[in-house]
Amino acid sequence: MATTPPLPSRAATTANLPVLAMNGRLWTLLLLLGLLWGGSFFFTQIVLREIPPLSLVALRVGLAALALLGFLALRRIKLAPLRERAGAFLLLGLLNNAIPFLLLAIGQKAIGAGLASILNATTPLWTILVAGMALSDERLDGRKLAGIVLGILGVAVLVGPEAFGAGHLAPLPAISAVLGATFSYALAAVFARRFRGVPPTVVATGQLCGSSLVMIPLALLLGESSAAGGLGLGAMTPAGIAAMLALALVSTAFAYILYFEIVARAGATNASLVTFLVPAAAILLGILFLGETLTWREVGGFGCILAGLAAVDGRIAANIAKTARSR
Repeated sequence: MATTPPLPSRAATTANLPVLAMNGRLWTLLLLLGLLWGGSFFFTQIVLREIPPLSLVALRVGLAALALLGFLALRRIKLAPLRERAGAFLLLGLLNNAIPFLLLAIGQKAIGAGLASILNATTPLWTILVAGMALSDERLDGRKLAGIVLGILGVAVLVGPEAFGAGHLAPLPAISAVLGATFSYALAAVFARRFRGVPPTVVATGQLCGSSLVMIPLALLLGESSAAGGLGLGAMTPAGIAAMLALALVSTAFAYILYFEIVARAGATNASLVTFLVPAAAILLGILFLGETLTWREVGGFGCILAGLAAVDGRIAANIAKTARSR
């Protein structure tokens, strides 16, 4: 997951619209980022056919960490913060990479890339809820609460009564695993506030190094492929290896670099628009290449989640109000 970034906790209002503008190049980068993070669900679905979730996550974070370490070396960015705050990076790597990546992979084995990406889109809503309870300067207001309610309604529509024994629409354990991943992302977003002042690429590298230190030994010791003496990469087909490399290097390492460039040039509020693009990309790729289908229930649930995200973000309502006043 691809890792969907949380919407900024202080959404833009008519008096506080983003100052940094999106030009044509940045819109192109944003669309590309949405495709890459949507593609993470697609690549994960392919890799899961050949290796277990534990091995997948270990390879994903390990290869991405190596790629970002190489990127920092080429850019001559100092690595001192990695050593000085090793414990904090380890915890961030657990919350923002190891735990959610593993839960998403487990969930995807049962519910597919499309539904997993829709549920993953609720991450900003849980982030705002956690921040509102944990941080004194991130209090919940009416708009945020409305967005959270709409998001929860969307999840309820997706789950449906069938998941509780009245049918077989989607297995509740798999849905719970994906929602657990989004909650872990929310905790990570709040914890990451302590890294203010650290270059974003260093934060990304630090968390991936931290998660690698946990996931690689764990997969070697406990993974299903441990009997083969490794993570299972050598036993994969060429297509599986290609998907694994794309997941780690393109949809994780390179995607982080793109995201941080957009944040630097257009601001976090504009960069958060990628949240709306990721499920669409994952669903489209799943339908085109994995034979997945999209039900009307999923369309309705996705619509509620998008409405919740729009309510939290605030810019659509602000633009409507601005247009109405100008008439």
